[in-house]
Amino acid sequence: MDIKVFAPATVANVACGFDVIGLAMDAPGDEMIMRLSSTPGVTITKIHGASLSTDPAQNVCGVAIQALLQKYGQPDTGIELELFKNIPPGSGIGSSAASSAGAVAGANYLLNNPFTPKQLVRFAMEGERLASGAAHADNVAPAIMGGFTLVRSYKPLDITGLHTPADLWVTVIHPQIEVKTSDAREILKQKVLMTDAIRQWGNVGALVAGLYQENYDLISRSLEDVIVEPVRAILIPAFYELKVKCKEAGALGGGISGSGPSVFMLSKGETNARNVAEMMNKVYAPLGVDYKIHVSQINTRGCRIDKV
Repeated sequence: MDIKVFAPATVANVACGFDVIGLAMDAPGDEMIMRLSSTPGVTITKIHGASLSTDPAQNVCGVAIQALLQKYGQPDTGIELELFKNIPPGSGIGSSAASSAGAVAGANYLLNNPFTPKQLVRFAMEGERLASGAAHADNVAPAIMGGFTLVRSYKPLDITGLHTPADLWVTVIHPQIEVKTSDAREILKQKVLMTDAIRQWGNVGALVAGLYQENYDLISRSLEDVIVEPVRAILIPAFYELKVKCKEAGALGGGISGSGPSVFMLSKGETNARNVAEMMNKVYAPLGVDYKIHVSQINTRGCRIDKV
């Protein structure tokens, strides 16, 4: 039996939620065709859309599935996949996370779902470890679980889903430049002022409250990052102009998606989200930088699996 897996792009570091809050998008997403194989372990037959290794030990799909198979405990089990890479590496919208998440979600389905979504997050984190050097969960958790997710703790791993208002949309602009997560982390300050930390904690709590209350004004006021964004903004062309103009066009607010260069904006309703997309186009068109814009509802399903 062949299955087709869709693994969504994600926005991590949702403004004030650096390394702890992420959300899933409806599009774009990586896709893969998967099946059980008589060859033990992981076999990657072909990769479309990116120059990535088909060696399972050097590919996030292979590493993530191998972590799952090790826990599964039946050494003769084999998984074969063909990857269609639709999210460019280094885009800031969870490229490696989508591949890792889709791979373990598909493998779990083929094995009759022995693992819970939260267990799948742990396996997918091993793919993130290969990609960036850190086994972080703020992209893979929403990719697998859907909606907004919160990483409360890594030791022990403690992840919870958050409420997603039905009328919340996300608009993302992806400038066609690459910002590596490892490079973006290197420029971060290792110490922050207590006053900044207190302000950030207040915003995180208020953002979570705003999501549950479906209080769009509170969500808007909470989308403020005083710790990471001021440092990383220099990596993204016209970042502050983009933020100001998008809010004028109807956005609730936004910030850097992941480690960049993508920038996300949340809006109430599709009309506002598409107005924001038009404003993004107006800001970026004169800059001489290629870019793509995505408009999406929040994906509350996570990875999607269909029989072929």
